[in-house]
Amino acid sequence: MYTNPAHSIHTPDWLATLDPGNFEQAALSAFRFQYRHNDIYRSYVDALGKKDAGIDKITDIPYLPVSFFKSHTVLTNCTPADCPVVFESSGTTGMESSRHYIKEPALYRDSFTRIFERFYGSPSSFIFLCLLPSYIERGNSSLVYMADELIRLSRHEKSGFYLNEWEELAAMLAQQRDRKIILLGVTFALLDFAAQFPADLSHVIVMETGGMKGRREEWTRQQVHDFLKQQWQLPAVHSEYGMTELLSQAYARENGIFQCPGFMKVLVRDENDPFDIRETGSGCLNIIDLANIHSCSFIATDDIGKIAADGSFEALGRADNSALRGCSLMVV
Repeated sequence: MYTNPAHSIHTPDWLATLDPGNFEQAALSAFRFQYRHNDIYRSYVDALGKKDAGIDKITDIPYLPVSFFKSHTVLTNCTPADCPVVFESSGTTGMESSRHYIKEPALYRDSFTRIFERFYGSPSSFIFLCLLPSYIERGNSSLVYMADELIRLSRHEKSGFYLNEWEELAAMLAQQRDRKIILLGVTFALLDFAAQFPADLSHVIVMETGGMKGRREEWTRQQVHDFLKQQWQLPAVHSEYGMTELLSQAYARENGIFQCPGFMKVLVRDENDPFDIRETGSGCLNIIDLANIHSCSFIATDDIGKIAADGSFEALGRADNSALRGCSLMVV
């Protein structure tokens, strides 16, 4: 029987115990815990006329609109004073940012480290070269926090962040080494860098995290990947799907097909009926992130996508009339 998540998260292998076989039970347990101990979420659920006793499957769970992280302090069983870290979305000029209060930074580190290891292996096997301009300058980016920890775990002197040192970065990428190289970058920076420094990087894993930030014309993911593959002779471009409001990520190693870890699940809701929620098909994306136990694990995003029968998904763009998020994916 799955135990109360308030107690489970303090066991070292809590996240590792979650899999498709016990995920729904764990999610329902997390929902009841957050309904009782998260004032904002409970008010939202009550306003919809729902109660925790009437929720018995994940498609019944109310999903909190991601915009609440801009307008409210979303916390479960804690206060801002209990949170040593606050992540803030980059947004775009003139837009309000989301704020995600983190009670246990170690839980975030455990989450993204486990996910990376599942899809790619130990971070110590890689050199991480991170091209994250505009995010580096902000001291409260969850993406930079994750990249910085992966750099530390790589234990390699050449791993690091690059801002304007493009010639140095190009030289680093050209060198064949005893370790694999991951070039992790936001989309607009990768496109600009690839345009100026074409090369044979077939030995490099290039991973885009989304994000144009109004720097250039919006491209589809396919256009981005085709350009990067052409400029760098890549067999594939990898992608990371994450956001300030989540503690978990999904990865796509080719073709933009994302896979989730055992403690994250993506569903779809009808664009015109937010209560029509399904586990497969096309629509707006709802996300269950069980690592988000201290904020809200049930998020209704503004992204549009398509979910396959095996739980993998494509992120296809943004819903009409939704505010652009700094790390958003390209509109199709």
